[in-house]
Amino acid sequence: MRRALAIDIGASSGRHIVGWTEDGEIRTQEIYRFPNGVHEVDGHLCWETEALVFEVKRGIEAARAAYPDIVSLSIDTWGVDYVLLHGNEEVTPIHAYRDSRTEKGIPKVHEIMPFSELYRRTGCQFQPFNSLYQLFADEENGRLAGVTDLLMMPEYLLYKLCGVRAREYTNATTMGLVSAQTGAFDMDIVHALGLPEHLFPALCQPGTVIGEYEGIACVLCATHDTASAVEGIPMDGSQPYISSGTWSLLGVKTEHPLTDAASEAANYSNEGGVGYNRYQKNIMGMWLVNELRRDLCPNAPFGEIVASAQESDCALLVDANAPAFLSPVSMKAAFDAATGNQLRTPGDYFRCAYRSLAASYRDALSELERNTGKTYEKLYIVGGGAKNAFLNALTAEATGKEVVALPIEATALGNLKIQLEASL
Repeated sequence: MRRALAIDIGASSGRHIVGWTEDGEIRTQEIYRFPNGVHEVDGHLCWETEALVFEVKRGIEAARAAYPDIVSLSIDTWGVDYVLLHGNEEVTPIHAYRDSRTEKGIPKVHEIMPFSELYRRTGCQFQPFNSLYQLFADEENGRLAGVTDLLMMPEYLLYKLCGVRAREYTNATTMGLVSAQTGAFDMDIVHALGLPEHLFPALCQPGTVIGEYEGIACVLCATHDTASAVEGIPMDGSQPYISSGTWSLLGVKTEHPLTDAASEAANYSNEGGVGYNRYQKNIMGMWLVNELRRDLCPNAPFGEIVASAQESDCALLVDANAPAFLSPVSMKAAFDAATGNQLRTPGDYFRCAYRSLAASYRDALSELERNTGKTYEKLYIVGGGAKNAFLNALTAEATGKEVVALPIEATALGNLKIQLEASL
């Protein structure tokens, strides 16, 4: 029996999940879990990559102890963040996407190449943390001097295992630098921004075997976690999905990127899938609830949080995607400012957050249907948020769609699916 190991790392935690095919379905067992998070270094939000590498290797040891016959592994993570290498040395610190260092450079980037032109070329939605803005900040600050390699986070972790520096397509499409037409890096953008050309070589497709770690083949899955999640959804035809975690990614599979003015105005992104385009939009997601919990009741179980939201009669809404909620010092204070200090109890805050998320799903889905010219009957929800029956009910009410909530490790399933289909 062929077994594979999916290492799925999000902004708050990582998981090692072993999978194999049995009776035509992928069976899984979680072996190891570890915490993750950003840390402040000299006023900047950063990742502790040494700790990530340590936990990745420790989890592999645990997985091999349980299943000595594992033949392959792969790693998926969030997008946009990267590690710069100067030879074999990392350029530190490793900035996290919620850091504010890109703010000053964004207008300069758009002076060089207007966003409408960037969108026409890449189909990548505007986010202040897109890799091209991060890289422009690095170039202006001299951090790219002498840099030999740029690896997205999962590529870097795989490199630390197998010694091979590969660049994978789906994660690259989160950078804002990949051509929607060719699927390769758009060198016109690279040259216009003054970025080193050698940092943007040919891209590899999911399923590519790049090396090995202690006898285990290292495979490129769809290394952007949402790309793997979409692969892991047991979907009836092509229907919209929400990958619900720290971020909520709402989208649908399309044959080709949609880079028209309406898609730009709606800030929809076109990102790589496994043989298809993912037309999707970032929505703030469980970040709102998690940060409110940190402020209001850090030790409260999520069951109690949901119950308090259900008991509240608060009817207030906020714009869930407002910049004020991206990385506030206090999420409670951000909600207070947005609602005019009208929220009274913890339940009010959580109800406001959940209802605002459902409203943002409704609005994004309306835009999606309008821009694709199609009407959909179902909405698939996977990830941690799929376990929240209250939010699912609010979403069904707001969107008028049949919500199919699948509380499964869709990202790990997609990761494993690609590995198990790869030629080793």
